[in-house]
Amino acid sequence: MRPERAIAELAAKQRGVITRAQLLELGLTRTTIDNWVKHSRLHPLYRGVFLLGHPRPIAGARNLAAVLACGRGAVLSHLSAAGLWRLLPGREGDVDVTVPGRNPGRRRGIRVHRVNGLDRRDVRKLGGIPITSPARTIFDVAAVVRRRELEQALAEAYARRLARRSDFVSLLARRSSLPGTRALRALLDDGTTALTRSQAEERLLALIRTAELPAPEINVRIGRDEVDFMWRDQRLIVEVDGFRFHSSRSAFEHDRRRDAELSSQGFRVIRITWRQIVDRPEALIARLAKALVVG
Repeated sequence: MRPERAIAELAAKQRGVITRAQLLELGLTRTTIDNWVKHSRLHPLYRGVFLLGHPRPIAGARNLAAVLACGRGAVLSHLSAAGLWRLLPGREGDVDVTVPGRNPGRRRGIRVHRVNGLDRRDVRKLGGIPITSPARTIFDVAAVVRRRELEQALAEAYARRLARRSDFVSLLARRSSLPGTRALRALLDDGTTALTRSQAEERLLALIRTAELPAPEINVRIGRDEVDFMWRDQRLIVEVDGFRFHSSRSAFEHDRRRDAELSSQGFRVIRITWRQIVDRPEALIARLAKALVVG
């Protein structure tokens, strides 16, 4: 088979991405590779990793390229993995890659996380991209996201059957002293399965319609923050909290500072829980109705 055909077939299996090592193995010389780059047949993504042909990467190409750039055993992880699993909204910026047992060096555009080793139970492939399992992904992001985001990621994993509680228990037993352990353990110990943000919105809206209360605006941006529900005329805001715990003192204080800022702008802020929506809907609606009348 001619090198060009073999290269095209391999790149097609890798979302249009190919590495310098693969090009050399398929018969290109270093000089030819440099000429292909010069004449835009290859487009550098990361050091030693290229897009073949078209300069604009397709969905997932940059993630796979980042993993390939970090070499054997590397996997997509942390916030990048959470975005690909759709546990959290995708984010722009550096790609998170975990590399076991060695230091791949600095890679521009890649946030490298070094670990001594990766258990096979913690690794998957998603769309051909090596990636941490949903449970391991949530464990990794537990140390870097806010309480609410962690709750939502866990709820998404449960709702879509990407992970079970036993997966987290096993992982915590193996990695009991790492950052994020405390926050994740607190969620699991609470014993409540959260609603996702969208599920909470849907249930609360259904309750509001049934009770024939005025319809709120949803996910409204006020300054730097986004609030869950707002009745503009009544100057009333409702925020949906998750579990009863706060993963950190800073998260608790952030919420309270946010409430104080909204109050200073003339809003009343009511915080409700997922459990109130599910277990005490009548009492919740009565509380909202009273607040709307007072407003």
